[in-house]
Amino acid sequence: MDIRSFLKERLVIFDGAMGTMLQKRGLKVGEIPESLNFTHPEVIKSIHAEYIDSGCHVITSNTFGANSYKTGKSGYSVEEIITKGLSLAKEAANGKYVALGLGPIGKLMEPVGDMSFEEACELYKEQILPGLKAGADLILFETFTDLYEMKAAAITARELSDLPIFCSITLEENGRMLMGADALTAVNTLQDLGIDAVGINCSLGPKQMLPMVKEILKYSKLPVLVQPNAGLPKVIDGETVFDVGVDEFVETMEQMLTLGVSIIGGCCGTSPEYIKGIADRVSSIGDDIVKVKAEPFTAVSSATKTVVLDERIRVIGERINPTGKKLLKEALKTQDYAYIEDEAIRQVNAGADLLDINVGLPEIDEEAAMLEAIKRVSSVVDVPLQIDSADPNVIEKAVRYYNGKAIINSVNGKQEVMDAIFPIVKKYGACVIALTLDERGLPKDVNERIEIAERIIREAAKYGIGKERIIVDCLTLTVSAQQRAGKDTLEAIRQIKSRLGVKTTLGVSNVSFGLPERRLLNRTFLAMALEAGLDAPITDPLVDEYMDTIRAFETLAFKDIDSKDYIAHYGGRESVAESTPKLDQGLTEIILNGHIERAAKATEELLKTRKAMEIIEEIIIPALEMVGKDFESGVIFLPQLIQSADTVKCSFDILREAMKSAGESISYGKIVLATVKGDIHDIGKNIVKVLMENYGYEVIDLGKDVDIELIVETARKEDVKLVGLSALMTTTVVNMEATIKALRQAGLTCKVAVGGAVLNPEYAKKINADFYCKDAMEGVRVANLIHKEKADEPTELG
Repeated sequence: MDIRSFLKERLVIFDGAMGTMLQKRGLKVGEIPESLNFTHPEVIKSIHAEYIDSGCHVITSNTFGANSYKTGKSGYSVEEIITKGLSLAKEAANGKYVALGLGPIGKLMEPVGDMSFEEACELYKEQILPGLKAGADLILFETFTDLYEMKAAAITARELSDLPIFCSITLEENGRMLMGADALTAVNTLQDLGIDAVGINCSLGPKQMLPMVKEILKYSKLPVLVQPNAGLPKVIDGETVFDVGVDEFVETMEQMLTLGVSIIGGCCGTSPEYIKGIADRVSSIGDDIVKVKAEPFTAVSSATKTVVLDERIRVIGERINPTGKKLLKEALKTQDYAYIEDEAIRQVNAGADLLDINVGLPEIDEEAAMLEAIKRVSSVVDVPLQIDSADPNVIEKAVRYYNGKAIINSVNGKQEVMDAIFPIVKKYGACVIALTLDERGLPKDVNERIEIAERIIREAAKYGIGKERIIVDCLTLTVSAQQRAGKDTLEAIRQIKSRLGVKTTLGVSNVSFGLPERRLLNRTFLAMALEAGLDAPITDPLVDEYMDTIRAFETLAFKDIDSKDYIAHYGGRESVAESTPKLDQGLTEIILNGHIERAAKATEELLKTRKAMEIIEEIIIPALEMVGKDFESGVIFLPQLIQSADTVKCSFDILREAMKSAGESISYGKIVLATVKGDIHDIGKNIVKVLMENYGYEVIDLGKDVDIELIVETARKEDVKLVGLSALMTTTVVNMEATIKALRQAGLTCKVAVGGAVLNPEYAKKINADFYCKDAMEGVRVANLIHKEKADEPTELG
């Protein structure tokens, strides 16, 4: 029976941790876990068998890190590792399901890192194809910290196979993935990509996960999977142990089952005893699934933010469209994307909730321009995007590479258009605007608009596209030519909302074409459309009258509860245009907004009147401190932090040349970074490296799986004040402790900062580290403390 059919009737129990079991079996520190499929196949097979005996329905192959980046030096090909891992699992399965278990590649995705979307797709293809050939029953993507990488993995898997796909993300204690996505954004982006279950695993214990699981259940229309750690790790007598026992683990997992979770298992620290505890509890309470059904909702997402089309009015900014815009046309022709960035920032500052992106000019490469515009706009604002093009190929490329869930603008009632657009909407999980026109042309009346909308919704349903992903545009025609047109549009909105139950959008400005005082007509028609039920007007948010109308309507229509937003916006202030933040192109604003390509020119201008060190101390460092505080308070997230740091790097490149000419140096000091012996995970360490270099430090990066002797010798040779050590695996933190011990025994006085998913302050103190860094920004603050003697920065452990 396909596991999807099994899931419709019964709870599904997955296995627990592989790494924990390997550690108990005496895994040699530094050995790649996947290589044990060949060197110790009997051990891997026996672990699988123990989990089967404990009562699980699914065992996961020992292939988590089996990609050419992580296991390229193992002596085995990816195909060999995948094939052997699945073979061992299937031999032990005894009729149970076998999941092809795959984790993140281990490289940072663009724009934070250098791995492109297509490179990620190819690496997952390299893993999935042998998994299909070896007979996997399902594909489990787990422990993902970057939603963009998860999107690449899920799309690749569905392109290659119709096997069940389960996607499991990792959330930190702040409720967000490492790259900033929250649970809602992850669920909204993933669940319409053709996957079969969505969930959360690793990093946290079951109690810490509970609020996040509730959030996922609130929005997921798919079965929800939960695999917590057995609490947090501790070192006792030189061994890593976790602080949540079987009974406590099982109690919390039962709570999750009663909430509606239908797939459960364990991650780090769990063992067959934990899975047996779950299986016994399920046996006693019954394995019927608690039926919960998330209410359908219309929402679009960026990488870190989701906008739900609910009771509030959502403004779609229309200014990034070259039609009738001379300056934007010229910017597109000359590839001046800074102009487009500015347009995006200005609209969001003025109140836009989403942005329409249209770069259609016959004299440019529209596909290339669209991809670059999406990339650049997404780097400076966090609102979701609407992809606007008449070319299906451009639309497909854009929604494929967009980091989030976009709106496609648009489909209409023409069969050939629906045939071209709906497969794209289905494959990439997008929402879509439905224009109420068809082969007959523009609609003649209300009934024709409704008829076309109904036909589009029926056709979408054939592709499995729910009406919550359809946003109907009843079309605004000019009243100077057809005076009934405005009235028909308003009535169509009312009827489509009440009869079809879909969200609506509208570009209001066409209504006034050919008449004087167009803004007067536009804002009046906008107010009428809002009262008729318009959800998402497409308009120019820089026009005060339009935004005033929307904010006033929300207050009067009881959408802005207690008039909070209205009062916050208008209480004791001047006009909207005057209060909208202006784009100061000084270096401080360039750093805060992450305008990488503008930093060099701004720095060169400053050098005409100021010394290099003045620019660093009075502008760059204060700006970076502002960025750091925004990151720590959750205003911005890791991609924005790194982008601002990269912007500073461009400035530093100019300043270094200037100081070199003057015989001066810009480096604040040297720092050694290393992922400890036996650990092949270096994403965290690489993020720290990027930030520290861009804060002016010279980083000596020794890489991953680094010998203790090399770390000690490098620290001595370079006479560094700080060594940073990273470890992700519970089996390798002992080498972190051994490295610290070796540094002390060598008589070195350098401080040691440690970080990694398996660490916490108590753990760091136990292994005699000087500092524990919960994230990369904390690492920078430690470096500042040591090298710049800032007493208000982190305190040492002890």
